[in-house]
Amino acid sequence: MSTDADMLKRGPISYGPIRAFAVSGACWVLVFVGGFSGFGEAAGGETPPAVTKSTVGMPVKIEQIVLPGTELEPLPVTDNTLVVLRVDAVYPHGTAFRYDLVCYGLEPGEYDLRQSLRRKDGSSTTDLPPLPFHVGSQLAAGQIEPHDLGAAKLPWLGGYRLWMVLGGVVWLAGLLWLVYPRKKPEEATEVAEVAPAVSLADRLRPLVTDAVAGRLPPAQLAELERALVSYWRRRLNLQDLAPAEALARLRADPEASPLVTQLETWLHRPPTPTQVDVAALLEPYRQIAPDAL
Repeated sequence: MSTDADMLKRGPISYGPIRAFAVSGACWVLVFVGGFSGFGEAAGGETPPAVTKSTVGMPVKIEQIVLPGTELEPLPVTDNTLVVLRVDAVYPHGTAFRYDLVCYGLEPGEYDLRQSLRRKDGSSTTDLPPLPFHVGSQLAAGQIEPHDLGAAKLPWLGGYRLWMVLGGVVWLAGLLWLVYPRKKPEEATEVAEVAPAVSLADRLRPLVTDAVAGRLPPAQLAELERALVSYWRRRLNLQDLAPAEALARLRADPEASPLVTQLETWLHRPPTPTQVDVAALLEPYRQIAPDAL
């Protein structure tokens, strides 16, 4: 039997062979397990595809699924469609294509998404792998319609009924205000202000004043003279006389003469610093209407 002293003489124990044996044993275990699993796959065939699950009406997205063959597209939706399928994106993947799909079921059951796909070139889809899709239901077995909503009593204060009552009251009040006969306020008697009488003298005063001051142009003086001569010829029934004879008769008339003669002086004679009585010139026109000319 070795003692502690003998063990100390031999030196520390080496763990190298033990570590090597353990590593080699682990490698053999991995190889055995991998070979067994590979044998299982070879014996049992391909791994069954994962089942996509959803509930009625709830869409689910299947991303980056590789399907062999030419490019696929969803079948058109008809009245008999039970699974609605949409292709969100498609990418080339070697000789196949990689897809992002979105699908949802309209009735609970077990479906195969291959039945909702077709190839764009019209070729067969028999080479596609199974694409199982399970659609569940949130309703109890045998129930095809949701539960009816329970009737609840609305609060009286602040509820819909209160607003309806208030709206009806306001509407009725407006209707009564429109229909109910109201007394018309007595019309205030307006005293019409009597406007001061305007005569032809008032219309001629600014013109005569400018003529006296020398501010009225000769063209306006001539126009005023023609208007006055025409007026007096009509008033005195001198239309049939020659202009020269009619003008001589106007110079002799006591009413027409003052202003007509003064206009001739302003038009045909050099200006002279004479005093002109504007009121006297316009006196014959005070009782004549302002539009007589």
